[in-house]
Amino acid sequence: MKYLKSSLSLCALLALAASPGAAQEMRAITVDDLLAIRDVSSVDLSPDGKWAAYTVKRNDMDKDKSFTQVWMASVEDGTVLPMTGETYSASDPQWSPDGTQLAFLAARDDLDEDATKQVWTLDMRGGEAMAYTDVTQGVDGFEWAPDGQRMALLITDESENDKADREAKANGETPKEHPYVIDRLQFKEDGVGYLGRTYTHIYVIAGRDEAPVQLTFGQQDDSEPDWSPDGMEIAYTSNHTEEPDANANSDIFVVSADTADAPSDPRQLTFNPGTDSSPDWSPDGQTVAYTAQTQPELIWYATIHLATVPAEGGKEQVLTEALDRNVYAPTFSADGRSIFFLSEDSGTQPVSAYDLRKKSIQKVIDGALAVSSFEEGPKGTMAAVISTPTVPGDVFWQDRRGKLSQVTYTNADLLDQVTLSEPQFVDFTNPDGDTVQEFIYPAIGMAEGSVPPAILRIHGGPVSQFDYSFDPFAQFYAANGYTTVMVNPRGSSGRGQDYASAIWADWGNRDFIDVMAGVDKAVEMGLADEDRLGVGGWSYGGILTNYVITKTGRFKGAVSGASEANYTANYGHDIYQREWVMELGLPWENQSEWHRISPFFQIGNVTTPSLFIGGGADWNVPILNSEEMYQALRKRGIETGLVVYPGEDHSIGRPSFVADRYQRYVGWYDNHVKGE
Repeated sequence: MKYLKSSLSLCALLALAASPGAAQEMRAITVDDLLAIRDVSSVDLSPDGKWAAYTVKRNDMDKDKSFTQVWMASVEDGTVLPMTGETYSASDPQWSPDGTQLAFLAARDDLDEDATKQVWTLDMRGGEAMAYTDVTQGVDGFEWAPDGQRMALLITDESENDKADREAKANGETPKEHPYVIDRLQFKEDGVGYLGRTYTHIYVIAGRDEAPVQLTFGQQDDSEPDWSPDGMEIAYTSNHTEEPDANANSDIFVVSADTADAPSDPRQLTFNPGTDSSPDWSPDGQTVAYTAQTQPELIWYATIHLATVPAEGGKEQVLTEALDRNVYAPTFSADGRSIFFLSEDSGTQPVSAYDLRKKSIQKVIDGALAVSSFEEGPKGTMAAVISTPTVPGDVFWQDRRGKLSQVTYTNADLLDQVTLSEPQFVDFTNPDGDTVQEFIYPAIGMAEGSVPPAILRIHGGPVSQFDYSFDPFAQFYAANGYTTVMVNPRGSSGRGQDYASAIWADWGNRDFIDVMAGVDKAVEMGLADEDRLGVGGWSYGGILTNYVITKTGRFKGAVSGASEANYTANYGHDIYQREWVMELGLPWENQSEWHRISPFFQIGNVTTPSLFIGGGADWNVPILNSEEMYQALRKRGIETGLVVYPGEDHSIGRPSFVADRYQRYVGWYDNHVKGE
């Protein structure tokens, strides 16, 4: 299909994208609609700045799977073209430096059910995609070298068990099940399983079908390779401490990209005891930009800063300490004078630029929006994937004058049929005198003068924020007659380190006060019925839901998704062995603290009918917490339920389960909040 590019203002564009067609009768959004929405991400511009490659994820309800395709769009006229097929998933599109090739990652399991993920390339002059790599265990990531011939690859060691399974299959035998033999401190990971002594390292491949040469070694994972402009070295992120599983002290290293030198000793650039990551070379090769958490004792509450270090080693400089906002994806401008980055700021996620000469920060793409990826184009232009409350992510283009235009309209046909809720962004004062912010999505279709029931929707994290991106739960609740109250309480990101760390070792106290004050504000504004309230969330949103129901009986129904409740029971079972101990101490030495903040031990206060939901294979926030909460309420005779999605980790991915989860939330609220 082909769409004409618009040059309207951003506000006009977003209103147009969310508005009905002239003869289109509008309706409420449904679960089927939410599953039909396609997710856009990972924009990458061609070197001439004329085409933006990006990915589109869609759900195939017949196969009960999701697939991701690579597309490209003309930034001049909006023409969009699929670059990969619908029968397999492809990701991470990257243009070659001369623009003649488009590379991507894909496991062609449509051709071979045992296929592993490889780098593929498309010749833009014509022809089918061709495999660039043939790595037995597959490729986890890649980056073109400046010469357009070599690539840096991320490859994970093949375990002895995987090798035995592969050889058994090759001999026509059925692979055997193997015991998990564990000796690591961090011995499991959500979505991965039990961890052995296999690690991810950096390799270089000289050309198509060549054998990759390993550059980095050791019992640690190496990631985020970034080529120096001259192609002689590669910067990367790694943790070289004596016991990497015991801390998050990753640093920036540089290794020679000359395969004739391999193995060569890497050069360590940063020595900050916190997490350094996301290296990016300056165009002149003299400096490396990166992100740095300089207060590791605050774990995830510590602000992520923008920093630089000389490429040959030297003084590390933190550039955004005064900004006090989490910074992501640092990228030098083409002229080397600025560093672009994403940040979280009071419900927005803008692109900003740090001017290295003026030592000042200027917003580049800003407003009531959330940018998830971006890339600078020629002469100060920029492509970005942008989302708003009424527009799921799409590719936008900003010209050299700063005018932002929408390039792709991935979900336009669907959006033209449905009525969406436009949120209000509200500041209010909590009982402690702090300014707190929230989004309030009004219910759709309410009779004039009526006050709708409301859902307090709580975000995960705890250190994250609700922002201006499209929120499917809020829109689904609004379509079903609920106002949605989405507070960024103390503990959230987007407001600085002190605001985030206000809940240190004190979950369910200050953040509880803030979310309740947010509900009171919605009631005061006439947007929520005091007598018809529900509460729920996922991950930390489920955890704070557990606190809410143990502290108040104001809510008629609660849905706690992927939550934790009895924290001692999680030690050694979830993936947070480092963070628990840093925040609460060892459970056998400081049990009173673990007990104090565990909502499970206040479960005798609960009167709210509560549903608990989670993935059966979730090792981030294990299902045992939901089981314990369910068991206790069932024993007490409080109306409750438990839903477990088999085989699912923390991120519920199977489309039929995603649909079921939407329906479980609304069904529980309809029954208990509306009384239907």
